[in-house]
Amino acid sequence: MKVYLGADHGGYKLKEEIKTWLAEWHFEFQDLGAHTYTPDDDYPDFSWPVAVKVGSMQGSMGVLICRSGQGESIVANKAKGARAALAWNDKTAHAARNDDDANILCLAADYTSIPEAKKIVHTFLTTPFDPQERFVRRVNKVKKIDINL
Repeated sequence: MKVYLGADHGGYKLKEEIKTWLAEWHFEFQDLGAHTYTPDDDYPDFSWPVAVKVGSMQGSMGVLICRSGQGESIVANKAKGARAALAWNDKTAHAARNDDDANILCLAADYTSIPEAKKIVHTFLTTPFDPQERFVRRVNKVKKIDINL
């Protein structure tokens, strides 16, 4: 599985930490920016490329980080095939993957400690989708929305 990363200035420091963890956990990843801390950058410039990559590459995942996690989630969910979820602990990360087959994790750098972020990212990337009929039915309905756009 390939993991795509994106963060604006608000998530830049946490994104750099996540890159270290992904390397330790032997995940293949690509950083789509920001590549430097730039206080005036904008989250859509980094969220959109990650969402497009993940939405078009089956089996890939994304991790997006900004200050609140909200803006990047809004942007990412506009890309066909992207299912972005904001997680604030490992339980919500687990539910996003297990129940909803989310393929992009959104994190709020201002409200998530480094140890908690590490747990959230690991849980999100290692939790498989549970193919129970009700979960599959719901995800297929979301996919139909993509087709109708």
